[in-house]
Amino acid sequence: MIFPEYCVTMARYNAWQNTQLRAAFDVLPDAELRRDRKGFFGSLLGTANHLLWGDMMWMSRFDGGARPEGGIADSVDLQPTAAAWAGERYRVDARILHWADKLRAIDLKGDLTWYSGAMGRDMAKPLDLCILHFFNHQTHHRGQIHAMLTAAGAKAPVTDLAFMPDEGPWL
Repeated sequence: MIFPEYCVTMARYNAWQNTQLRAAFDVLPDAELRRDRKGFFGSLLGTANHLLWGDMMWMSRFDGGARPEGGIADSVDLQPTAAAWAGERYRVDARILHWADKLRAIDLKGDLTWYSGAMGRDMAKPLDLCILHFFNHQTHHRGQIHAMLTAAGAKAPVTDLAFMPDEGPWL
């Protein structure tokens, strides 16, 4: 269903988008980042934290590395400040890029098995479907952040994949 090149492109897109979000968050006061904007995860920072938590959780399944503490309900409080979020976001984006850069086509085959706290049971799904979900989940929640930034009167970043620069730096 997917190829390593897809994963690299989406990892670069993720890093590009998060670089823009860090810049957008830098110009907003802390109170604006924490204001409940009626998003599924409440605030800009809460949604950004949930997305970071989800990326860390999926990467732990993909690369066997560290996973975040807590469950989905705790995800909104993963990092206490925008600065702490930005630092961890940078590290996780580097982890995603490194993982994607070393993928081979054979690495994308087979099933992924894990325990899902959200579903309360063991899961098994095709790995390529899980990777598609991983990148789609990022895009979905960044879309929510984009809408909240716009509603806050802030300048929202360019999100069109077709406008991603051809060259990095991706972080």
